[in-house]
Amino acid sequence: MNPLEDMNKALAYIEEQLSGEIEYKEAARRAMCSEYHFKRMFSFLAGIPLSEYVRRRRLTLAAFELQHSSFRIVDIAVNYGYSSPDAFTKAFQLFHGVTPSEARVNGQQLKAFPRMTFQLTVQGGNEMNYRMEEKEAFRIVGLHKRVPIIFEGVNPEIAAMWGSLNMEMISQLKALSNIEPQGMISASVNFAEGRMEEKGELDHYIGVATTLDCPEPFSQLEVLAATWAVFEAVGPFPDTLQNVWGRIYSEWFPSSPYELVEGPEILWNESKDTSSPAYRSEIWIPVVKKN
Repeated sequence: MNPLEDMNKALAYIEEQLSGEIEYKEAARRAMCSEYHFKRMFSFLAGIPLSEYVRRRRLTLAAFELQHSSFRIVDIAVNYGYSSPDAFTKAFQLFHGVTPSEARVNGQQLKAFPRMTFQLTVQGGNEMNYRMEEKEAFRIVGLHKRVPIIFEGVNPEIAAMWGSLNMEMISQLKALSNIEPQGMISASVNFAEGRMEEKGELDHYIGVATTLDCPEPFSQLEVLAATWAVFEAVGPFPDTLQNVWGRIYSEWFPSSPYELVEGPEILWNESKDTSSPAYRSEIWIPVVKKN
């Protein structure tokens, strides 16, 4: 099994279908994983959503055809998935900076977005500590807010959520905590497609994992039974945590027999003292073993 080789087979299929209809389930089949995992992993490995990659590749090939063929603009537009010449012209001008008609003029400067392939680059060989956990269905009970996606440093919206918790609320939530991970946790779910471009928002929860009912005024997130890969992060907060989170997707998944399933990414912190150089956290990711 070579997950990156399988991803490249899926990309080869997509490349063949750029001037036709792309069946993403077929691409995922060639990648030997689910469509959900394929799209998420592509986003993490490429740094852009799959839909944006396809759009840029199609506009690149459309420019080649405009310059080197006599096909009508309307035919090229339809060929690359646009329902109307106006939609094609708008997208083309946004990407290339000129209209399709202007692109046919010799000497016009255009953009090219090259085809991608994936390969695993080993950097340093740092170990990753993880374990597998089986969990029945449960719920996360606590505060909920749609917040912007921020890669580096502290997310001010999430910090504000923590700041809004008083001792009474924290005590009430901790009394509900009856399963692992014990105590206060954070969970992120429903990420915007532009996550890897640091665009859009996600649903963030601060609360506890529990099998008990959700009391007022808290919100709840129902979590299905799943296998969880639990990764340990020990070091200065938040840099170490963010580094491990990135390595899960760029290193662990491409070399493991597991794939993502839909569900929240959960963060558990050992203490409140984020100033400790040995600050310890756990990242819980829902996974399933590949067939």
